[in-house]
Amino acid sequence: MINFKNNNLLINEDVNENLESILKRKLFSNGYIFYGPEGTGKKQTAIKFIEEIFNQFSSNSNIEDKITDNNHPDFLLIEPTHLLKGNFINRSESETSKNKKETIRIEQIRNIKNFLAKKSIESEKKIVLIVDADLLNEAASNCLLKTLEEPTNGIFIFLTSRLNALLETIISRCQLIRFKSFSYKQLEFFIENNADVSITNIDKELNLENLIYSANGSPGKMINNIKIWNKCSDEIKDNLDFPLSDNLEIIKISKIISEELEIYEQIFLINFIQKQWWVKTKNEKVIKKLEDLKIHLKNFIQPRLAWEVILLKIAIEDI
Repeated sequence: MINFKNNNLLINEDVNENLESILKRKLFSNGYIFYGPEGTGKKQTAIKFIEEIFNQFSSNSNIEDKITDNNHPDFLLIEPTHLLKGNFINRSESETSKNKKETIRIEQIRNIKNFLAKKSIESEKKIVLIVDADLLNEAASNCLLKTLEEPTNGIFIFLTSRLNALLETIISRCQLIRFKSFSYKQLEFFIENNADVSITNIDKELNLENLIYSANGSPGKMINNIKIWNKCSDEIKDNLDFPLSDNLEIIKISKIISEELEIYEQIFLINFIQKQWWVKTKNEKVIKKLEDLKIHLKNFIQPRLAWEVILLKIAIEDI
């Protein structure tokens, strides 16, 4: 039984029922792909699923801790890495990974082969969890195919928010588990009844609405968005109203945003003001320019310059 009652999460009930049926029948596929929007509980659900599989073969009481700490002898976590000073750094080992270009490399997939070649210690099954599997590079994907075809004692679980970025040959060898977005009402209920999150702003009703819309149905993204919103200085919050028409003010706010917020936090801010500005203007050109700003930031163009250029272009837009 997969139990999330103490995890303070919104649950995809269809996913839960499907996984419980798999556990009950004990007929495991070689591979599973958990796919759906970011922040919908894919990794948390995968960890619980893995824990329950191990529970069927072991009486140890600290299985969950071992998995969470990546310290279980029959569990292997593969996550994207980025290059730092000539070394590849795992995402979980770096506080700045959200601003780095990440990939899953062929060396990591070869490590899977070595892992599966060894006899299981505490379970009949060895389990490999691959986070953001859409970041597998071409060489890694092709190498993985050979391992995935006949894992004699292994189960693969892939997590992705971009199913179409995976090779069709990988998808065809796995059972698909879809995670759906949550509704506005579900997210609203989640926030209002969750003691761990709060919004620090006097205009709570309006900001809550914009924060929910910018989350795109994702509870995880909703929580992250609130954390970023609470981090934003009053100087940023007080200068988000449309239109921004004073050139000097635009240059000033661009400087503050680029200096105070990380790239992923700036992208959240764009998503937030897109909803706000669309309601005020109904101008598709304005929204398109904000989309261009997100692309510039994701392509690592100098943030301050990107903000200045786009906001100045919007300022001269004929509303």
